[in-house]
Amino acid sequence: MKIAVSSFISGLLFAIGLGIAGMLNANKVIGFLDIGGHWDPSLTFVIAGAIAVHFVFYRYIIRRRSPIFGKHFHIPTRRDVTPRLLIDSTIFGIGWGLGGYCPGPGIVAITSGALPAIVFSSSMFLGMSGFQWLERLHVLRRDGAERC
Repeated sequence: MKIAVSSFISGLLFAIGLGIAGMLNANKVIGFLDIGGHWDPSLTFVIAGAIAVHFVFYRYIIRRRSPIFGKHFHIPTRRDVTPRLLIDSTIFGIGWGLGGYCPGPGIVAITSGALPAIVFSSSMFLGMSGFQWLERLHVLRRDGAERC
């Protein structure tokens, strides 16, 4: 129960921060990404703030033996750059640029009832579901081929 409550509070704080920062406004995000046009650098401060908070608190938190509500930290160990990582990152960036939403702000923006946010988030969930389906299919085919 503690994990669920802390996750909810963290998500709520994140959503409020996104709203205050202007990340729920697709036009503001697109303006930030439009380097060749009418560039809006204001989201640079949001990024810098996030990096600063991470830089300070990560070092403090990681010194603990374990998280407050968990048994161990879940820290990625892979540091290699693979073609799949590059392709997936590119698709993510293209989707962000075309839609004007990053996944978190897109989900939060659904609450506004704005059609673009609903279309973006629905498409994102559809794409995620399709990816999971293809991954399962790939694993089934691979496992079936190994048995032969």
